Amino acid sequence: MIYIIMGVSGCGKTTIGKLLSSHFNLPFFDGDDFHPENNINKMSKGVPLTDEDRLPWLTTLSENLAKWELTGGAVLACSALKEDYRQILLSKQTPITWICLDGNMDIIKKRLDCREGHYMPSSLLNTQFGLLERPQYGILIDVSSTPDLIVQEILKKLKA
Repeated sequence: MIYIIMGVSGCGKTTIGKLLSSHFNLPFFDGDDFHPENNINKMSKGVPLTDEDRLPWLTTLSENLAKWELTGGAVLACSALKEDYRQILLSKQTPITWICLDGNMDIIKKRLDCREGHYMPSSLLNTQFGLLERPQYGILIDVSSTPDLIVQEILKKLKA
């Protein structure tokens, strides 16, 4: 099974993804690690990515999702902000459980401002919220709680 933890930067995708990965005994992958260098350079300079910039990244992730499914599954942290992006990730017909981490901009901006060593500045958060199309499927989780409580809520909803 493939689990994709999605949402804007700073919402906790990596933290929650690693906790779920450990719970399910599946490998964890961070979508940020698959961005081409050009994308990282743009974001580092505070320049939002275009759909064209994202296409090779999403295509690579889609190909990897299919491979990971063949080896037993994985947990992927990936923004997947727009429905069009999620459809690219689904292009190989890989079964995916979507978990959307959602919260208000103030909480997420505070978290993003405290994060060290990441190339995306909080100045791009407005752009991410502007692009975000919350899915009408999967699990929607409020991120205002602690990581452990968020994971408990996800596990409860997965069993329902």
